[in-house]
Amino acid sequence: MQRMKALIIALSLAAGTAVSTAHAGANALATVTSPAVQVQQIRNATAKIHYAGKTFLVDPFLAKKGTYPGFPGTFNSQLRNPLVDLTLPVQDIMKGVDAVIVSHTHLDHWDGGDQQFIPKSIPLFVQDETDAKLIRGQGYTDVRILGEKTVFDGVQLSKTGGQHGTKEMYANKPLGQALGEAMGFVFQAPGVKTVYVVGDTVWHGAVDQTLAKFKPDVIILNAGDARMVGHTGSIIMGKDDVLHAYQAMPNAIIIATHMDAINHMTLSRKELREHVKQHGIEDRVRIPEDGEVLAF
Repeated sequence: MQRMKALIIALSLAAGTAVSTAHAGANALATVTSPAVQVQQIRNATAKIHYAGKTFLVDPFLAKKGTYPGFPGTFNSQLRNPLVDLTLPVQDIMKGVDAVIVSHTHLDHWDGGDQQFIPKSIPLFVQDETDAKLIRGQGYTDVRILGEKTVFDGVQLSKTGGQHGTKEMYANKPLGQALGEAMGFVFQAPGVKTVYVVGDTVWHGAVDQTLAKFKPDVIILNAGDARMVGHTGSIIMGKDDVLHAYQAMPNAIIIATHMDAINHMTLSRKELREHVKQHGIEDRVRIPEDGEVLAF
């Protein structure tokens, strides 16, 4: 019970084809203007997405290496988070950002309450009023709830669903409350490739529905296979889900992320690359390193 309470507290904390792939500095998204879509892997699930002329920072977790204790009740909880440092200065990461999207307020997706580098007045999109209230309480003044057809400066953002763990985990009420809700979202604009950020979810009917409805050209999967002690199954996707996405959407590029940075991730980039090679799906799967930019 003490472990479960500690977990709830820890998880609730919040104070077409790629045309080029390169390691780039923080200004790459601002200076390379020809592609309509660029995705820069920052670290963990944090990404800087340049879409149809606007730049979005997704799930900012920008603390220095080892700032926070590992999540209790999870694999490798003795390790402190994040496991690695950022490859770019935070000030450079924030350059050119027009809006922030927070899929949910678990600490490894939002530590904005502990940081001062995200402007308090920046447009900031969240999944529901609960998250909005928390983030407004941290001093942010332009917090918006992302809906099915939210438009931001010509970019349509659509909230999508999922499930942040197995049915058995959610049947355990304290654990289910700690896991909570986590959204995904889709970027759309006329003449621009559709991008689906799946978010923290296992493969779920809502994911199938989103794929069928939006037919995304680019799919960003949180694929680190995060695990809980004493529970079977993952709370996010893993290597088999990368293969599933590849097979489900035969024309889409799959970007696998959320690896090598948080204590309870059990799938590494190295292992996923071996899996991708084994199944012969290298042509449409990207596994970017921190700081790397993918342009479409």
